[in-house]
Amino acid sequence: MDTSCFIRPAIEADIETFFEICLKTANGGHDASALYSDPRLPGYIWSVPYLKFAKDFAFVLVHDDRPVGYVVGAPDTSRFDQDLAANWWPVVRREIAGLSPTRPRDADVLERIQNPRSGTVWLQDQYPAHLHINILPGLQASGWGRKMINTELQALQDHGVTAVHLGVDPANERARGFYRHLGFSELERDGAVAFAMRIDEGSR
Repeated sequence: MDTSCFIRPAIEADIETFFEICLKTANGGHDASALYSDPRLPGYIWSVPYLKFAKDFAFVLVHDDRPVGYVVGAPDTSRFDQDLAANWWPVVRREIAGLSPTRPRDADVLERIQNPRSGTVWLQDQYPAHLHINILPGLQASGWGRKMINTELQALQDHGVTAVHLGVDPANERARGFYRHLGFSELERDGAVAFAMRIDEGSR
């Protein structure tokens, strides 16, 4: 494991880094720059809102003084979605007003911003919290992913959370193997793939 890395709480100054890392990992863990006409599009959905609305559960992986990854989460997915509906999506819609889809992934993200949806509603009663993690390709499979997940799980558990879930691109076999290895249970419904875990005291 690279000893020049460390994990720290995310701060407001990390916002541009969150946009960048999200873009550079949005293609199944690889660079998605060619897939979006606006480099901020994936970050509007999968990274920056956590820094804004669940900051206590946002952490950054730093390598040689440069952020190279993040893990984020929300202890109550339903409430988080309500916060975004009231205070995030209206702002984002104003920022992207007039943007027309010209790249392969534009249309999907623009639709998600206009009509936000949670693909894991079926999990939220049993597993109310959720998380996301992204690490730049050079440090994936370095052992730091496990440490980042454990940092997030500890923060959620300290907040009283008992169970957590996350969604995964069905085509991302590497990610699926990673979560299985960490002890998450793999669940599928209507073509969607998710992983879930109990994090009660003593369950990990």
